[in-house]
Amino acid sequence: MDILLPLFFVSLLAVPESSGLSIKEDYIKKTLQTALNIAQTTLVHIKKLRTKLPAYPEIEVTTPSFEGITSITHDLGLLENELQSPSNELLSQIQTDVSSLEGTVRSLAQTMDCSIKPRTTVGTSDNLFPYSLLYLTLTKVQHYLEQILLNKDKLKVC
Repeated sequence: MDILLPLFFVSLLAVPESSGLSIKEDYIKKTLQTALNIAQTTLVHIKKLRTKLPAYPEIEVTTPSFEGITSITHDLGLLENELQSPSNELLSQIQTDVSSLEGTVRSLAQTMDCSIKPRTTVGTSDNLFPYSLLYLTLTKVQHYLEQILLNKDKLKVC
């Protein structure tokens, strides 16, 4: 019995270092898949919300280009800030989804040792036209998430 404890510690020391890398790679793959699942789920939530709203005009928005996970994290934080408008209680589920996605992507970036900026918070603007702002925000989020899904390889680089 006295020999089992030292043998256990020796066996731990004998574990190859590559197993740690494998665990990290597995975590990155799972977290990446989680982020993509959240993005897809959020798009479904947006689609459901749009069916409950009155008809809306087509709004054209430009999606910021992103080189990697660092800019995606930043942009998701900005979108989350836009979704936090007090007059847009309809957006609470979408805001929760984007917040969860931003946290997942931030965690992925930290695991990949990417440098990320602290979250920026911006004050919400006065809503003179709340429905216009609602449609604009929904469209921005929708287009951005679609771009993430189309360019998911950008989530693998800093």
